[in-house]
Amino acid sequence: MLIEPGHETLSLSRQCELIGLPRSTWYYQPCGESTENLDLMRFLDEQYTKTPFYGSRRMVACLQREGYDVNRKRIRRLMEVMGLQAIYPKPRLTKPAPGHKIYPYLLRGVAIERPCHVWATDITYIRMKGGFVYLVAVLDWFSRFVVSWEISNTMDTSFCVATLERALRVGRPEIFNSDQGSQFTSEDFTKVLLAEGVQVSMDGRGRALDNVFTERLWRTVKYEDVYLKDYETVPSLIAGLGRYFRFYNTERPHQSLNYRTPAEVFGVN
Repeated sequence: MLIEPGHETLSLSRQCELIGLPRSTWYYQPCGESTENLDLMRFLDEQYTKTPFYGSRRMVACLQREGYDVNRKRIRRLMEVMGLQAIYPKPRLTKPAPGHKIYPYLLRGVAIERPCHVWATDITYIRMKGGFVYLVAVLDWFSRFVVSWEISNTMDTSFCVATLERALRVGRPEIFNSDQGSQFTSEDFTKVLLAEGVQVSMDGRGRALDNVFTERLWRTVKYEDVYLKDYETVPSLIAGLGRYFRFYNTERPHQSLNYRTPAEVFGVN
Protein backbone atom coordinates (compact mmCIF):
# COMPACT_ATOMS: atom_id res chain seq x y z
CA MET A 1 0.00 0.00 0.00
CA LEU A 2 1.35 3.41 -0.91
CA ILE A 3 1.59 6.05 1.80
CA GLU A 4 -0.89 8.87 1.38
CA PRO A 5 0.65 12.00 -0.19
CA GLY A 6 1.89 14.47 2.41
CA HIS A 7 2.84 11.76 4.92
CA GLU A 8 5.74 10.13 3.11
CA THR A 9 8.55 8.51 5.07
CA LEU A 10 9.84 6.99 1.82
CA SER A 11 10.14 8.64 -1.55
CA LEU A 12 7.37 7.93 -4.05
CA SER A 13 9.88 6.18 -6.31
CA ARG A 14 10.92 3.87 -3.46
CA GLN A 15 7.30 3.13 -2.50
CA CYS A 16 6.46 2.20 -6.10
CA GLU A 17 9.58 0.04 -6.29
CA LEU A 18 8.68 -1.85 -3.12
CA ILE A 19 5.20 -2.81 -4.34
CA GLY A 20 6.25 -3.38 -7.95
CA LEU A 21 4.17 -0.52 -9.33
CA PRO A 22 5.52 1.59 -12.22
CA ARG A 23 5.89 5.16 -10.99
CA SER A 24 4.14 6.46 -14.10
CA THR A 25 0.97 4.64 -13.04
CA TRP A 26 0.74 6.84 -9.93
CA TYR A 27 0.43 9.90 -12.15
CA TYR A 28 -2.29 8.50 -14.43
CA GLN A 29 -5.33 10.66 -14.99
CA PRO A 30 -8.62 8.79 -15.39
CA CYS A 31 -10.06 8.61 -18.89
CA GLY A 32 -12.98 10.93 -19.43
CA GLU A 33 -16.29 11.06 -21.29
CA SER A 34 -19.12 13.56 -21.12
CA THR A 35 -20.93 13.78 -17.79
CA GLU A 36 -23.97 12.15 -19.40
CA ASN A 37 -21.93 9.27 -20.81
CA LEU A 38 -20.15 8.73 -17.48
CA ASP A 39 -23.57 8.45 -15.84
CA LEU A 40 -24.59 5.85 -18.41
CA MET A 41 -21.32 3.98 -17.91
CA ARG A 42 -21.86 3.81 -14.16
CA PHE A 43 -25.24 2.20 -14.79
CA LEU A 44 -23.78 -0.21 -17.37
CA ASP A 45 -20.95 -1.20 -15.03
CA GLU A 46 -23.29 -2.05 -12.16
CA GLN A 47 -25.80 -3.81 -14.40
CA TYR A 48 -23.10 -5.85 -16.14
CA THR A 49 -21.62 -6.86 -12.79
CA LYS A 50 -25.04 -8.21 -11.80
CA THR A 51 -25.98 -9.64 -15.22
CA PRO A 52 -22.87 -10.27 -17.36
CA PHE A 53 -25.04 -12.16 -19.88
CA TYR A 54 -26.82 -8.93 -20.92
CA GLY A 55 -25.90 -7.67 -24.37
CA SER A 56 -26.47 -4.19 -25.74
CA ARG A 57 -30.15 -4.79 -26.56
CA ARG A 58 -31.02 -5.72 -22.97
CA MET A 59 -28.86 -2.90 -21.63
CA VAL A 60 -30.79 -0.42 -23.76
CA ALA A 61 -34.06 -1.84 -22.46
CA CYS A 62 -32.87 -1.55 -18.85
CA LEU A 63 -31.73 2.03 -19.37
CA GLN A 64 -34.97 3.03 -21.07
CA ARG A 65 -36.95 1.58 -18.17
CA GLU A 66 -34.92 3.84 -15.88
CA GLY A 67 -35.86 6.86 -17.97
CA TYR A 68 -32.73 7.23 -20.11
CA ASP A 69 -33.22 8.27 -23.74
CA VAL A 70 -30.60 6.08 -25.44
CA ASN A 71 -30.19 4.02 -28.58
CA ARG A 72 -28.30 0.81 -29.20
CA LYS A 73 -25.51 2.44 -31.22
CA ARG A 74 -24.53 4.64 -28.31
CA ILE A 75 -24.68 1.84 -25.75
CA ARG A 76 -22.65 -0.51 -27.97
CA ARG A 77 -19.93 2.15 -28.24
CA LEU A 78 -19.83 2.72 -24.49
CA MET A 79 -19.73 -1.02 -23.81
CA GLU A 80 -16.83 -1.33 -26.23
CA VAL A 81 -14.95 1.48 -24.46
CA MET A 82 -15.57 -0.32 -21.17
CA GLY A 83 -14.49 -3.69 -22.55
CA LEU A 84 -17.88 -5.24 -21.80
CA GLN A 85 -19.12 -8.19 -23.81
CA ALA A 86 -22.05 -10.40 -22.89
CA ILE A 87 -20.84 -13.82 -21.78
CA TYR A 88 -23.33 -16.08 -23.49
CA PRO A 89 -22.76 -18.56 -26.33
CA LYS A 90 -22.74 -16.67 -29.61
CA PRO A 91 -21.32 -16.94 -33.13
CA ARG A 92 -17.67 -16.19 -33.72
CA LEU A 93 -18.01 -12.65 -35.01
CA THR A 94 -14.60 -11.18 -34.15
CA LYS A 95 -11.13 -12.03 -35.33
CA PRO A 96 -7.81 -11.88 -33.50
CA ALA A 97 -5.51 -8.99 -34.24
CA PRO A 98 -3.50 -9.53 -37.45
CA GLY A 99 -0.45 -11.68 -36.82
CA HIS A 100 -1.55 -12.77 -33.35
CA LYS A 101 -1.55 -16.51 -32.72
CA ILE A 102 -4.58 -18.00 -30.95
CA TYR A 103 -3.76 -20.88 -28.60
CA PRO A 104 -6.24 -23.67 -27.78
CA TYR A 105 -8.19 -23.81 -24.53
CA LEU A 106 -6.39 -26.39 -22.35
CA LEU A 107 -8.60 -26.57 -19.28
CA ARG A 108 -11.73 -28.38 -20.42
CA GLY A 109 -12.17 -31.33 -18.07
CA VAL A 110 -8.93 -30.56 -16.18
CA ALA A 111 -9.06 -30.95 -12.38
CA ILE A 112 -7.16 -28.06 -10.79
CA GLU A 113 -5.69 -29.53 -7.62
CA ARG A 114 -2.72 -27.40 -6.53
CA PRO A 115 -1.39 -23.84 -6.45
CA CYS A 116 0.44 -22.66 -9.56
CA HIS A 117 -1.29 -25.29 -11.67
CA VAL A 118 -3.35 -22.66 -13.51
CA TRP A 119 -3.10 -18.89 -13.50
CA ALA A 120 -5.45 -16.62 -15.41
CA THR A 121 -5.72 -12.96 -16.30
CA ASP A 122 -8.36 -10.49 -17.40
CA ILE A 123 -9.03 -6.75 -17.67
CA THR A 124 -11.98 -4.93 -16.15
CA TYR A 125 -13.34 -1.38 -16.18
CA ILE A 126 -13.06 0.56 -12.92
CA ARG A 127 -15.30 3.59 -12.55
CA MET A 128 -14.20 6.72 -10.73
CA LYS A 129 -15.72 10.12 -10.05
CA GLY A 130 -15.19 12.04 -13.26
CA GLY A 131 -13.67 9.22 -15.28
CA PHE A 132 -12.49 5.63 -15.37
CA VAL A 133 -9.41 3.39 -15.63
CA TYR A 134 -8.75 -0.28 -16.38
CA LEU A 135 -7.58 -2.95 -13.95
CA VAL A 136 -5.70 -6.11 -14.89
CA ALA A 137 -4.89 -8.93 -12.48
CA VAL A 138 -3.25 -12.35 -12.47
CA LEU A 139 -5.16 -14.92 -10.39
CA ASP A 140 -4.15 -18.38 -9.17
CA TRP A 141 -7.24 -20.47 -9.84
CA PHE A 142 -6.72 -23.09 -7.14
CA SER A 143 -6.19 -20.70 -4.22
CA ARG A 144 -7.93 -17.58 -5.65
CA PHE A 145 -4.74 -15.70 -4.73
CA VAL A 146 -4.25 -12.41 -6.60
CA VAL A 147 -0.62 -12.76 -7.66
CA SER A 148 -0.26 -9.28 -9.19
CA TRP A 149 -2.35 -6.38 -10.48
CA GLU A 150 -2.03 -2.98 -12.11
CA ILE A 151 -4.16 -0.16 -13.45
CA SER A 152 -3.91 1.83 -16.68
CA ASN A 153 -5.85 4.57 -18.42
CA THR A 154 -5.63 2.64 -21.71
CA MET A 155 -6.20 -1.01 -22.56
CA ASP A 156 -2.74 -1.42 -24.04
CA THR A 157 -0.42 -4.41 -23.95
CA SER A 158 2.40 -2.92 -21.89
CA PHE A 159 0.60 -2.80 -18.54
CA CYS A 160 -0.54 -6.40 -19.01
CA VAL A 161 3.04 -7.51 -19.75
CA ALA A 162 4.35 -5.62 -16.71
CA THR A 163 1.74 -7.31 -14.49
CA LEU A 164 2.65 -10.73 -15.88
CA GLU A 165 6.37 -10.16 -15.34
CA ARG A 166 5.78 -9.19 -11.70
CA ALA A 167 3.61 -12.28 -11.19
CA LEU A 168 6.37 -14.51 -12.53
CA ARG A 169 8.71 -13.17 -9.85
CA VAL A 170 6.33 -14.75 -7.30
CA GLY A 171 6.00 -18.16 -8.98
CA ARG A 172 5.48 -19.96 -12.25
CA PRO A 173 2.24 -21.64 -13.36
CA GLU A 174 2.04 -24.76 -15.46
CA ILE A 175 -0.80 -23.29 -17.56
CA PHE A 176 -1.70 -19.63 -18.10
CA ASN A 177 -5.21 -18.84 -19.34
CA SER A 178 -6.61 -15.64 -20.86
CA ASP A 179 -9.26 -14.52 -23.29
CA GLN A 180 -8.47 -13.79 -26.93
CA GLY A 181 -8.06 -10.04 -26.43
CA SER A 182 -5.30 -8.44 -28.44
CA GLN A 183 -3.34 -7.63 -25.27
CA PHE A 184 -3.01 -11.33 -24.42
CA THR A 185 -2.60 -12.73 -27.94
CA SER A 186 0.23 -10.29 -28.71
CA GLU A 187 3.70 -11.73 -29.14
CA ASP A 188 5.00 -9.35 -26.45
CA PHE A 189 2.73 -11.10 -23.93
CA THR A 190 2.91 -14.73 -25.04
CA LYS A 191 6.70 -14.72 -25.50
CA VAL A 192 7.13 -13.99 -21.77
CA LEU A 193 5.13 -17.13 -20.95
CA LEU A 194 6.82 -19.31 -23.55
CA ALA A 195 10.27 -18.24 -22.35
CA GLU A 196 9.32 -19.53 -18.89
CA GLY A 197 8.07 -22.86 -20.27
CA VAL A 198 4.43 -22.06 -19.42
CA GLN A 199 1.63 -23.59 -21.49
CA VAL A 200 -0.58 -20.92 -23.04
CA SER A 201 -4.36 -21.45 -22.94
CA MET A 202 -7.02 -19.13 -24.36
CA ASP A 203 -10.77 -19.07 -23.87
CA GLY A 204 -12.93 -20.34 -26.68
CA ARG A 205 -15.01 -17.66 -28.37
CA GLY A 206 -18.48 -17.49 -26.84
CA ARG A 207 -17.49 -19.68 -23.87
CA ALA A 208 -19.14 -18.08 -20.84
CA LEU A 209 -17.40 -20.20 -18.19
CA ASP A 210 -13.83 -20.45 -19.48
CA ASN A 211 -12.59 -17.69 -17.14
CA VAL A 212 -15.25 -17.89 -14.45
CA PHE A 213 -12.96 -17.44 -11.43
CA THR A 214 -11.61 -14.13 -12.71
CA GLU A 215 -15.15 -12.91 -13.44
CA ARG A 216 -16.05 -13.71 -9.83
CA LEU A 217 -13.01 -11.75 -8.63
CA TRP A 218 -14.14 -8.65 -10.50
CA ARG A 219 -17.62 -8.88 -9.00
CA THR A 220 -16.14 -9.21 -5.51
CA VAL A 221 -13.71 -6.29 -5.93
CA LYS A 222 -16.45 -3.98 -7.21
CA TYR A 223 -19.11 -4.83 -4.63
CA GLU A 224 -16.75 -4.93 -1.65
CA ASP A 225 -14.53 -1.97 -2.52
CA VAL A 226 -14.98 0.11 -5.68
CA TYR A 227 -18.72 0.76 -5.42
CA LEU A 228 -18.44 1.51 -1.70
CA LYS A 229 -15.47 3.89 -1.98
CA ASP A 230 -16.29 5.71 -5.25
CA TYR A 231 -12.67 6.85 -5.65
CA GLU A 232 -12.03 10.38 -6.88
CA THR A 233 -8.34 10.21 -7.89
CA VAL A 234 -6.01 7.60 -9.34
CA PRO A 235 -3.59 7.74 -6.35
CA SER A 236 -6.49 7.13 -3.93
CA LEU A 237 -7.67 4.24 -6.12
CA ILE A 238 -4.20 2.67 -6.19
CA ALA A 239 -3.88 2.97 -2.42
CA GLY A 240 -7.40 1.66 -1.88
CA LEU A 241 -7.00 -1.34 -4.19
CA GLY A 242 -3.68 -2.09 -2.51
CA ARG A 243 -5.44 -2.28 0.85
CA TYR A 244 -8.30 -4.31 -0.57
CA PHE A 245 -6.16 -6.92 -2.36
CA ARG A 246 -4.06 -7.37 0.77
CA PHE A 247 -7.28 -7.95 2.73
CA TYR A 248 -8.61 -10.27 0.01
CA ASN A 249 -5.43 -12.36 -0.07
CA THR A 250 -4.55 -12.53 3.62
CA GLU A 251 -7.68 -11.89 5.71
CA ARG A 252 -10.84 -12.71 3.77
CA PRO A 253 -11.80 -16.42 4.24
CA HIS A 254 -13.33 -18.19 1.24
CA GLN A 255 -16.07 -20.76 1.65
CA SER A 256 -14.72 -22.70 -1.34
CA LEU A 257 -11.35 -22.93 0.46
CA ASN A 258 -12.89 -24.32 3.67
CA TYR A 259 -12.78 -20.79 5.09
CA ARG A 260 -9.04 -20.43 4.64
CA THR A 261 -7.54 -17.37 2.98
CA PRO A 262 -6.05 -17.38 -0.53
CA ALA A 263 -2.58 -16.68 0.90
CA GLU A 264 -2.80 -19.70 3.21
CA VAL A 265 -3.74 -21.99 0.35
CA PHE A 266 -1.27 -20.45 -2.08
CA GLY A 267 1.49 -20.89 0.47
CA VAL A 268 2.67 -17.35 1.24
CA ASN A 269 2.64 -15.37 4.46
